[in-house]
Amino acid sequence: MSEQRGGALLRTMASSERATFLELFFDLVFVFALTRVSQRLITDLDGSGETMVAGVGRTLLLFLVLWHVWTITTWVTSRYEPERIVIQALVVGTAFGSLVLGVTLPRALEERALPFVLAYVVMMVGRPLVIVAALRGHPRRTVPLRLAAWAGTSAPLWLAGALLPGARLPLWVVALAVDYLGTYLGWPLPRLGRSRIRSWLVAGEHLAERYQQIFLIALGESVLVIGVAYSGERFSRQGAAAFTLAFLVTALLWRIYFHRAGFLLAEALRRAGSPGRLAESAAQTHLFMVLGVLAAAVGYELVIAHPFDPAEPRWLVFVAGGPVLFLAARSRFEYEIFGRISRSRLAGLLALVLLAPVLTAGPALLALGTVAGVLALVALADARHARGRPPESSASPLGREMRGEAGPEA
Repeated sequence: MSEQRGGALLRTMASSERATFLELFFDLVFVFALTRVSQRLITDLDGSGETMVAGVGRTLLLFLVLWHVWTITTWVTSRYEPERIVIQALVVGTAFGSLVLGVTLPRALEERALPFVLAYVVMMVGRPLVIVAALRGHPRRTVPLRLAAWAGTSAPLWLAGALLPGARLPLWVVALAVDYLGTYLGWPLPRLGRSRIRSWLVAGEHLAERYQQIFLIALGESVLVIGVAYSGERFSRQGAAAFTLAFLVTALLWRIYFHRAGFLLAEALRRAGSPGRLAESAAQTHLFMVLGVLAAAVGYELVIAHPFDPAEPRWLVFVAGGPVLFLAARSRFEYEIFGRISRSRLAGLLALVLLAPVLTAGPALLALGTVAGVLALVALADARHARGRPPESSASPLGREMRGEAGPEA
């Protein structure tokens, strides 16, 4: 009887695969949190080259903490019925914890380390334990047990780093590595074994919609950065061109992402013999696409504030490097959906890499305009290739692998 009551927490064929309004509410927190990531990156640019690299590395660590929280939450709402009170309470609690992460992130490696870590540890350890209790005697309770055990293993490292400023960074790097390694390995435990994400039964349409939404969140953060940068104290005619180009680049990133592959992720997951494997790969790909968008947003702020200053190499890391990272990840995404990569994306990526050294000879505005021009050519090539042809269906090579290998806990 307890197993049946616990099983009511799981998604069924009758469950809606659309993202809930509560999940969209949860995403609002991440719009704010991602702006804190961008602002910390901007601050990191004030020092020398070595200082900048170190600062970007530290900010990347904090971003990966946010990404881990969002990803695990998405998988939770894809495995369990989001209309259940227990799951809704967990999502609301995670939203508050994520807000704490966003508030403390700008100084998380300094004086706000302890509240940052406490919010993260409580979410990562407490959430799976609540699910274990709600599942009662159901066999699938071992999956959240694994998550709680691995989160409990890294928790002392996180807390020790918060309390020991001199050892904070290396301890947190190791702790984050433990968290991501656990996810990659399937959180293996003695006697219980492991449960790889790729073997899970997932709500494909729900996951596809959530990945699309996190990409749109990143674009929304970019729009916020563009608006704030141009409407601030440096509002001027000189920045108007940079303001316009920044919005154009953002719109082109949207267009390139959603051209076919972005729309077909749900279809690819439905057709996949191993949807968990495709979803796991798509999660990794979206991580890099979102990073590319965030890096580009940093570039927007720099160019809007200093449109006619020389394009310094460290600025181009964001102005051109962000779109390069996006195109590289978007090419992988295309392979995940179709099993091939368009030459236009590879050509655009190569063009930006080759032009970057030349762009240092001109103003920052010219660099941003060049990026917009290259992305526009990629988008036009997509439109030309699709003209007069029937819509292409998904043919994911990942979905054809591991068919029928889902275990009893899937």
